Amino acid sequence: MTSTHAFWLAGRQATGETAFDVTSPWDGRVVGSVSVPTEAQVEEAVAAAYAVRDEFAATPAHVRAAALDHVSRRLVERTEEIARLISAENGKPMKWARGEVGRAVSVFRFASEEARRFNGGDAQRLDTDAGGQGRLAFTRRFPKGVVLGIAPFNFPLNLCAHKVAPAIAAGAPIVLKPAPATPLSALILGELLAETELPAGSWSVLPVPNDRMPALVQDERLPVISFTGSEKVGYAIMDSVPRKHCTLELGGNGAAVVLADFASDEDLDRAAARIATFSNYQGGQSCISVQRVIADASVYERLLPRIVAAVEAQVTGDPSDDATDVGPLVSEDAAKRVESWVNEAVEAGAALLTGGKRDGASYAPTVLTDVPADVTISCEEVFGPVLTVQKVNGEEEAFAAVNDSKYGLQAGVFTHDLQTAFRAHRALEVGGVVVGDVPSYRADQMPYGGAKQSGVGREGVRFAMEDYTYERVMVLTGLAL
Repeated sequence: MTSTHAFWLAGRQATGETAFDVTSPWDGRVVGSVSVPTEAQVEEAVAAAYAVRDEFAATPAHVRAAALDHVSRRLVERTEEIARLISAENGKPMKWARGEVGRAVSVFRFASEEARRFNGGDAQRLDTDAGGQGRLAFTRRFPKGVVLGIAPFNFPLNLCAHKVAPAIAAGAPIVLKPAPATPLSALILGELLAETELPAGSWSVLPVPNDRMPALVQDERLPVISFTGSEKVGYAIMDSVPRKHCTLELGGNGAAVVLADFASDEDLDRAAARIATFSNYQGGQSCISVQRVIADASVYERLLPRIVAAVEAQVTGDPSDDATDVGPLVSEDAAKRVESWVNEAVEAGAALLTGGKRDGASYAPTVLTDVPADVTISCEEVFGPVLTVQKVNGEEEAFAAVNDSKYGLQAGVFTHDLQTAFRAHRALEVGGVVVGDVPSYRADQMPYGGAKQSGVGREGVRFAMEDYTYERVMVLTGLAL
C-alpha cells in the first residue's frame, strides 16, 4: 500500500505534477502517495461535469441503478481489502472499518433502489377552483445541477458514498473532494465507478488540498454543495455562496439521557455498555458519538461506576488488530487538542475518573464528572474519546440539559415509557431522537441531519436526492377530468 495513486478526472484515471503522502496515524508509516490535480485538470473535471449535466439527468433510471448496484456488489467483494485501507489511512480499528464498508454497501444498494422509483411524478387536479377547470398539474423533480461533494476524514468511505450515490441516483453529476488525510478510500470508489457505463464526465474524484477548495466552492457551475465537516468551515462555505444550495452536516456533542425508569441492573448494564462503546468508537471521531451522559439522580450513583468500568474495558491499541476497540485519533495534533481540553476542565474543577493520558496520536478513553459549564469541553464538540457525566433531577431538567447546547444533531433517551419517548421527540432540539439507545445510531436510509449549529439539510439517500433536485410543475389544459 505504498504506490502512487492516480485520481479520477471525468471518469478516467489521471495524474498531476505533484503528489503527497498519506500516513498512518498509528505508526506514521506511508500508506500511499496520491497525485494532486493541477488547476487545469480541476477545470477540465468541472467543465466536463457541467457539459454532461443534461445528458446525465436524462440517463434512463435502469442505467444509473445498474451502476449503483455494481458498486454495491464490488464493495462486498473487496470488503477486507478496503477495510484494511480505511484502517491504515484513518487509524480506525478493523472491526469498525469492516462495518463502514458494510454501510457503504447498503448506501449504494439503497441508491440503486431509489433510482428505480424516484421521480415517478405526482398529479394534482386543479379544478378544485373554478379557474382551474380542465387543468391538471403534473410535478416531477429535476437535478439542480452539478454537486460539489466535500467529505471528511472520519468515515472516509461511507461519507463519500453519501455524497456520490444519491447524486448518481438523482441524475446529478458530482465532483467529489475527499479529505486530504484520507483520500485512498474515495479513490477506490473511483475504481468501482469506472467499471460502470455512466457517462464520461458525470463523476470525478479530485484530492485537491483544502486551500484550493474556495475556488471550487465559488464556481458557478457547481450550484449544489454537500459538505460534511466542522461547523466553522461549513458556515464559512454557506456565507460565501448565499445563492447556492448547501447541505451542511456539521458538529454535535451527542447526549445520552438515562431516565429514572431505566433502573434495573440489566438496564443500567446495557446503558453503560452502549455509552462506553459509542463514546469511544472511531476514537470518538463521530459527530454522533456520546459526549455527554445526563443521568437522573435516582440512577446516577449506580450508573456511574458501571460506565467507568465499561470504558476501562475498551481495548486500545493497534487498529489492525481485530481485538482493538479504540485506535488513534487522525493525527497527533488532534490528540493534543483533546488533551488540552481535558486538562482545562480538570484545572477548572472537573473530576477525572479514568483516562486523561495521551501517547502520540492516541488518547486514552476518558470519563469526567463535575465539569464546569463554561469550559471548552462542555461547549464544543470534543471529537475524541472523552465522556462527561452529569446528574439531573427529573425528565424536565434532563431535557433542558440536552438543549443547553449550540448543537442539535442527535440525542439518545434511555426509557421504557412510550409517553416519555414522544415527549422527548417533541422537546429535544435535535435532528434525531433515539429511544432506548445512544445517539450514535444511524441507519443510512433514514433522514440524518441536525438543528441549530449542527447544520442544514438532510442526508440519507432519498432525502439527499431531494436536496439535490427541485420540483418542476407542468400544467395540462383542456382535459376532461
